Amino acid sequence: MALYELVDIGANLGHPSYQKDLNEVLDRAKQAGLSKIMVTGTSETISHECAKLVEKHPGFLYFTAGVHPHDAKDWNEGTLEALKALQENPSCVAVGECGLDFNRNFSPQDVQKDVFAKQVNLAVQLRKPLFIHEREAHDDMVRILTEAGNSLPPAVIHCFTGTVDEAKKYLEMGLYIGLTGFLWKDRSDNGVQAGLRSGDIPIEKLVLETDAPYMYPKINDKKIPKEIKDLITPETAALHKFSSFNRNEPCSLAAVCELVAAFSGRDPKEVARITTENAKRIYKLE
Repeated sequence: MALYELVDIGANLGHPSYQKDLNEVLDRAKQAGLSKIMVTGTSETISHECAKLVEKHPGFLYFTAGVHPHDAKDWNEGTLEALKALQENPSCVAVGECGLDFNRNFSPQDVQKDVFAKQVNLAVQLRKPLFIHEREAHDDMVRILTEAGNSLPPAVIHCFTGTVDEAKKYLEMGLYIGLTGFLWKDRSDNGVQAGLRSGDIPIEKLVLETDAPYMYPKINDKKIPKEIKDLITPETAALHKFSSFNRNEPCSLAAVCELVAAFSGRDPKEVARITTENAKRIYKLE
């Protein structure tokens, strides 16, 4: 019996590492309490693959369709129409993953900005939520989103790894913050752990995600304080052994929920309830 009902707003289930045992991965996710998983579309091709994948699991799997900043350089004349067509699929719940990544710059920054702005406009036009990626591009991100003004639809900065001040700015703009297992290792004075402890990153504005197969939360790391580790339940730890740095799984979302609760001093059941309600409301997952 799962301890919580959870929604994973971002899992890359089209990743080759799940090809052989996806059904077992999904079974473990259900055992961990996941009632919905959003599969992340990061390019035109991958978004089409996501659409096919979710067909087999209606009501449990949903998908997003967009062009990730790493792939912005591949944007062509037909991309916008292709994304529009994908957005008509009832299982497609958001425009994205789209955004800016000035950390790796796999696409030139001016191209990233142009492609992101096009997708923000698409979301505004369709009144669809945005699923956003931002790394080391906070100022440009704020500028592009601000240009949409009051017509900006609900938006989530997914897999947030920035500072408390950046989070506060996004929250002030009405955005939501998506947290992953990254938070186990963020020990900076102004990072995610600090924001949860201070309440500057409030549970009420959070959604949870695994970003599987990435962002594995190492819940037994010796650098995690004992009082935090002691709050991980045996049920969560038992399922957690199926995840690793080699391949994180959606079932690790229970651990993310318990870490968020531990760092913020809240009850994990409350964290699960609030973040699940947020996800269902933002992405209309009922």
